[in-house]
Amino acid sequence: MKIVRYILWTLWRIWFYILMGVPIIILSPLLILSILSEKTYPQFFILARFWAKLILFGMGLPYTVEREQELEKGKSYMLVANHTSMTDIMLMLAITKNPFVFVGKKELAKIPIFGFFYKRTCILVDRNSSKSRFEVFKRAQLRLEQGLSICIFPEGGVPDDEIVMLDEFKDGAFRLAIEHQIPIVPMTFPDNKKRFSFKFFSGSPGRMRAKVHTFVETKGLTLEDKKGLKDKVRQIIYRQLLKFSKKL
Repeated sequence: MKIVRYILWTLWRIWFYILMGVPIIILSPLLILSILSEKTYPQFFILARFWAKLILFGMGLPYTVEREQELEKGKSYMLVANHTSMTDIMLMLAITKNPFVFVGKKELAKIPIFGFFYKRTCILVDRNSSKSRFEVFKRAQLRLEQGLSICIFPEGGVPDDEIVMLDEFKDGAFRLAIEHQIPIVPMTFPDNKKRFSFKFFSGSPGRMRAKVHTFVETKGLTLEDKKGLKDKVRQIIYRQLLKFSKKL
């Protein structure tokens, strides 16, 4: 029985990478055209959302979302969520209509096919380089000035297995939000790790839930308020993860 499970897990994981790669190849002429200029990024974003939804439904991972507040069209936000799975990227794209740019680790740029577009549309960061982190702020500021939103997973990566719920948050997302006086949109993804973790032999099809919380305003805040803001947003997501876990 275990052998059958391992075979099914292997086939399911292979199918995931097929779903990631084949649509990109098919859509590559449109994707390439949409990344030739920063002005056409919203068109790229539409294609990216289609790609994300195709993967989620193709993997048997339908999603439901509860929203306490709606994003306003044409307004910039700082999107933050807990991070436990590659499907966090797809779920964030699927549930967010406002065009946004990911700030993500540079290692993902090594993934064949996906990485080509990832490094040309996202803001890549080398977390071991202070110079790289400084460049992130410069590029994020440019994107915000263009009217786009930014998405950062503030744990700074996927937490170690011993961290059950939520790792400590890094400062970057909150510093940017304060400097640009844009609202922070906390989101909670309770099921992504269970459905599709980074462990190869794990996961299963099933529903993925998401909750978009009431936005946290930054108007009037200064960098001295950064820690309090960071702790407040972390508590919102942490408390919601606890509520979701009690419903299981």
